Amino acid sequence: MANIAAVTDAEFEAQVLKSDKPVLVDFWAEWCGPCRQVAPILDELNAEHGEKLTFLKMNVDENPVTPSSYRVTGIPTINVYQGGEVVKSIVGAKPKAALLKELEGII
Repeated sequence: MANIAAVTDAEFEAQVLKSDKPVLVDFWAEWCGPCRQVAPILDELNAEHGEKLTFLKMNVDENPVTPSSYRVTGIPTINVYQGGEVVKSIVGAKPKAALLKELEGII
């Protein structure tokens, strides 16, 4: 996930909830195998659609407050926020085609 910036609990409101454009947040952890599987796919989507959608990642071990407040109980969880609200939640590792289908209308 080298191309996707990290966001912390402290920055979440400013970077995600108050963003002018939709923001995709990948909730992940170092020990999560499926998270590592989805990371390169999100890098590709970021390269292809980064102008329409801001891509961020949040390590749930280092930032427990935000995932808890959005009821993120399994990872990877990918939430898309627009206007301060969750507009899409995708749980589990999915192939690129499935993620693109889920994100139709957003990207």
